[in-house]
Amino acid sequence: MSLTEQILSTLPDDALANLRRADQLWQAYRENRLPVAEVVHESTQPLSSVDWDGVICGGTLGILVGAVLAQRGWRIALLERGILRGRTQEWNISRQELQTFIDLNLLSYEELEQAIVTEYNPARICFHKGVELWVEDVLNVGVDPVFLLETLKAKFLAAGGQLFERAAFESVTVHPNGVQVNTTSAEHPSFTTRLLLDGMGHFSPMTRQARQGKQPDAVCMVVGSCAQGFTNNETGDLFASFTPIQNQCQYFWEAFPARDGRTTYLFTYLDAAVERPSLEALFEDYLQLLPDYQNVQLSQLQFQRALYGFFPCYRQSPLPAMWDRILAIGDSSGGQSPLSFGGFGAMIRHLQRLTQGIHAALETDLLHRSDLALLQPYQPNIAVTWLFQRAMSVGIHQRIPPDQINQLLSGVFDQMQQLGDPVLKPFLQDVVQFPALLQTMLRVGVAQPLLVARVIPQVGLPLLVEWLFHFLTLAAYSGLYPVGKFLQPRLNLSAVQRYRFDRWLAAWQYGSGQDYHGLT
Repeated sequence: MSLTEQILSTLPDDALANLRRADQLWQAYRENRLPVAEVVHESTQPLSSVDWDGVICGGTLGILVGAVLAQRGWRIALLERGILRGRTQEWNISRQELQTFIDLNLLSYEELEQAIVTEYNPARICFHKGVELWVEDVLNVGVDPVFLLETLKAKFLAAGGQLFERAAFESVTVHPNGVQVNTTSAEHPSFTTRLLLDGMGHFSPMTRQARQGKQPDAVCMVVGSCAQGFTNNETGDLFASFTPIQNQCQYFWEAFPARDGRTTYLFTYLDAAVERPSLEALFEDYLQLLPDYQNVQLSQLQFQRALYGFFPCYRQSPLPAMWDRILAIGDSSGGQSPLSFGGFGAMIRHLQRLTQGIHAALETDLLHRSDLALLQPYQPNIAVTWLFQRAMSVGIHQRIPPDQINQLLSGVFDQMQQLGDPVLKPFLQDVVQFPALLQTMLRVGVAQPLLVARVIPQVGLPLLVEWLFHFLTLAAYSGLYPVGKFLQPRLNLSAVQRYRFDRWLAAWQYGSGQDYHGLT
């Protein structure tokens, strides 16, 4: 019996069986044999009546958008395939990012403090045979998803929103004046709405139809656990590695204190080649390496739960609006960068921009796909991170020196540390800004020219050329935002023009990382 079988078979909620079910999905992705269901249909006949302004499919993160829109007076229905309840494992985020909940009147200061169940400092970044550095106040706060979602649900219902649980999405038909959403619920089989928001995550059937079953360009595989029995440690790891490349993967680690123990993750970036390892095989490597990583014997640990998943990423992200009156939000849209594998942080970062835009679209009745596309715009500061993701992964048949990735990352983070927190901290929170990126690239090129030269064949010339386009666009967006901000109050625009100009302004702001306020 493997270590994975020994440990997961003792955990509740059928942990081992659930891991193997996730593995079946991962294998189907690798073999490219997942069917593409036609769940979105179009009709030229108008609906006789439309009951809702917005229907949101997917409640876990959809409740964030739903609560804001309901408080603004819109008729919002939230559909959840099961029971809307947060998971046991905390969501980690930085404290300043949580200010969004206060700004949008979703939580009081007291409720926000109650939602925070863990907080630690400092956090480490380290690489095998390379640099070790420490930062404070970055992703060091653990939020209780159970309390957060219960509180938001109460706010949503109090504002007039309605929640429909055990109402899984089945199909949707787009009409000229609205959409009809069909569910598996016998009690509530269909809904009519002006706008449908798809919050069903990476594996949304609507997203899969829009992408026509395209294989992901990259995948982040993650396994981990929360356990008791570690020696007391009030620090965390944001990004750590202590091994060279193995199994055509560079393994990275993350660790932090949790409410009921210590959470540790192993994650790696790769493609969806059929030869890639299963989640169970990766979990076995995790358990084999964990004692060396945390200086602990497995026999000392009392495992509370297992964590695992894979997160597909696509170069064409965010996903453009494919139909009128349907907008993908959160992970369904692919709005997070290929470096991040959790949608909570990305959703919080874009929540104000997104809800303001949806509110304006409903107010002006601009629900055509071209207008909705402005709510999930191209963002060059996300697009440039594809180069970083590719530099941290190894092709299935590629041969590079075992320590090349560690050496590159060590050199990059060493230069960012020398440039200081204004460069380092935004990057660690998945925010890339042109001045910081330019300074870092120049310094790494001067300090490590041979190492940079070795990376070029690893990532490939086509990706470098594409990256240069995104890099120059990032520079352009960085200049366009202050100009647009200056012009915004001075332009005499119609409501339609105002909607479109404001969406472009937000795209320039967020697409250049100028929404970041972590150091204020």
